[in-house]
Amino acid sequence: MFGEIVSKIRKDLHGSERNRQPMGRSSTPPDTAPDAEDVLLARHGRAAHLTLNRPRALNALTHAMVRRIDEALTAWEHDPEVETVVLTGAGERGLCAGGDIRAIYEDARAGGTASADFWRDEYRLNARIARWPKPYVAVMDGIVMGGGVGISAHGNVRVVTERSRIAMPETGIGFVPDVGGTYLLSRAPGELGTHLALTGAPVGAADALLCGLADHYVPSPQLPHFLEALSTKPVRQALPHHTHQTHQPPPPGELTAHREWIDHCYAADTVEEIVDRLLTSGVQEAKQTAETILTKSPTSLKVTLRAMRRARELPTLEEVLAQEYRISCAALTSPDLVEGIRAQVIDKDREPRWRPGTLGQVGDVEVERFFGTRP
Repeated sequence: MFGEIVSKIRKDLHGSERNRQPMGRSSTPPDTAPDAEDVLLARHGRAAHLTLNRPRALNALTHAMVRRIDEALTAWEHDPEVETVVLTGAGERGLCAGGDIRAIYEDARAGGTASADFWRDEYRLNARIARWPKPYVAVMDGIVMGGGVGISAHGNVRVVTERSRIAMPETGIGFVPDVGGTYLLSRAPGELGTHLALTGAPVGAADALLCGLADHYVPSPQLPHFLEALSTKPVRQALPHHTHQTHQPPPPGELTAHREWIDHCYAADTVEEIVDRLLTSGVQEAKQTAETILTKSPTSLKVTLRAMRRARELPTLEEVLAQEYRISCAALTSPDLVEGIRAQVIDKDREPRWRPGTLGQVGDVEVERFFGTRP
């Protein structure tokens, strides 16, 4: 579940934070300062830096932050002195935990449209990052979830470290992977993307590279040197000196060892059949995965599977984002989104009461509602 994923990731990272070295960023005032900016902009030689600066909120994105990033990209796209854009996150826990879920919760409860407006601009930014004409270096260190994936994994230079924990955990809050997540995951090898989309499971550096969510592994002690090198060298020259090509490889991943049962079980046509295959596969890890899936929103699971299968057939990121926007707007009026955020983030009782409560109660008509034109 969403809250449990965040808690587990924080626990995994806690042991390494004491020895964590500064990342060589521009001066970053704490977010408690009266004049603190949620997105810090700086120039260092050839490179322009975007630093997400809400460390207490795990750098969760707000609408204002999305606009500021977009404005900065507009300015830097046509600035001949800017050769590279570098995205990092302030604080010790990660790049970005996603969108501001509490704001979405309040908007959904009030029947508002602020979230739909936010998603429209956020998804446009995701598409823009994917088409960015200059090197866009996303440092995906620590926690990277949801909207954090959207502003990093669509970049053309995506760097992970041994501390990276990347996830799309939306089914655990009654939502569906968005920000182009279904585009990325639908293009992962075999059925790995379907597994990650339905379970919301986080992956480390090796599995992120395997699934196409990242391009390069840089050990965290090398990050300050790598970022410094970007101020004086083109990316193509800076990368080889700091990646696993000349240093140690990333810690071993987990997905390769499970490819056989993942590819078989998730190739099924329905979530019910996927769960049945997982339960009867005779593999303990598959059985545990089925139990995890059954804690998620039944509606979100069925919509997610349909969205993933359709995303495979859509040729461009923009078309997938348009589909995701329709789904997100429909989810805003679904009871499971409010209930999921309440259970995982607001009250933290971890006991969501989904409506409908079982997979069998979610019919095709309800699923197709998420893919219709927004009223």
